[in-house]
Amino acid sequence: MTKKKIYFENLNGLRFLCFLSVFFYHSFYHDDPSFDGDVTLNFIERNIFGNGNLGVNFFFVLSGFLITYLLIEERKLIGKIDIKNFWIRRLLRIWPLYFACVAIGFIGFPILKQLIGQTSNETASLLSFLTFTSNFDMIKNGLPDASILGVLWSIGVEEQFYLIWPIILSLFPIKKYWIPFSIIIIASLTFRHFNDSYMMNEYHTLSCIGDMTIGAFAAWGIIQHATFKKTITNLNKVSIATIYIIFGLIYSFRDEVFLQNHSVRIFERLFIAIIIIFIILEQNYSKNSFFKMSSFKNISKLGEITYGLYSLHFIGILIAIKITNLIFEQEQLWHIIILDTILAFTFSIFIAKISYHYFEKPFLRIKEKFSYFKMK
Repeated sequence: MTKKKIYFENLNGLRFLCFLSVFFYHSFYHDDPSFDGDVTLNFIERNIFGNGNLGVNFFFVLSGFLITYLLIEERKLIGKIDIKNFWIRRLLRIWPLYFACVAIGFIGFPILKQLIGQTSNETASLLSFLTFTSNFDMIKNGLPDASILGVLWSIGVEEQFYLIWPIILSLFPIKKYWIPFSIIIIASLTFRHFNDSYMMNEYHTLSCIGDMTIGAFAAWGIIQHATFKKTITNLNKVSIATIYIIFGLIYSFRDEVFLQNHSVRIFERLFIAIIIIFIILEQNYSKNSFFKMSSFKNISKLGEITYGLYSLHFIGILIAIKITNLIFEQEQLWHIIILDTILAFTFSIFIAKISYHYFEKPFLRIKEKFSYFKMK
């Protein structure tokens, strides 16, 4: 039987921009305390890329949209959601690279530090990483000593989402999906009300799951409600420009607008997720778009290796810093802002491409055997 093709050609470009946002958020590292008060460096780190972690929010919303869309289409096609096959597909996509990163973090990183005369001060719990609950470990213990482990918390949150989501969708008829979605969003907002701290709001599953659910709501709306899809398709250029301007303002002034008041903080992720999902829908369905990400071929191509870029980019950053330290005796501002960043970006792409073609792809080929759709 020929598999139905489902492919959103503009999502790869969006994925890459999400990674790029996170990459710049993690860049510009320096050892010299004399740069702590540098006006230029502070402006770049805080004013331009200080909210680069919103790329993770974007990833969450995008995952909620795509996974829910595929599960609804699967249920329409075969009359049910094949939970076992769904879990196998997620396992084959996520686990190989994830556990490779865990091994590097807990085994390779301490060995490397020992070789260069340093001592590993790892506070992270190995068990939490093995069980995809490292986001809770982050809340308790803070960032791991091994930088490569520091980004894996979001993959843990997504795996928790993937574990429960097909079960929830199987328990309700498609036309009633608004019920569990609404309950989850209300529960997420309630959690944020009673747990008003940065760590809880940023890393706890009950806070983050609202992002995925907004994406899920949109996927359900597009499939089930023709009027909603028509509205998105016919968005005028003023509405589209407004969506992007609002996101740009959020990216630039998130702290000032959302994080100064408790009542506003409760709804912060929800509002941001709504803006993000409108960008995703606009890219996928609007006919009056100013641009489509698929028209940027190189960016879209890099979007295919985003999982590797996201998971492995700290290795690129560490290599770049080590090279500049070996070449130059004295650290300078242009090393931090320009040279380290260019080198780190280049190494990250190289490492991610190697990972994708020689490590991830064999698992992806197996994954396709458990899918009811052709994804490209």
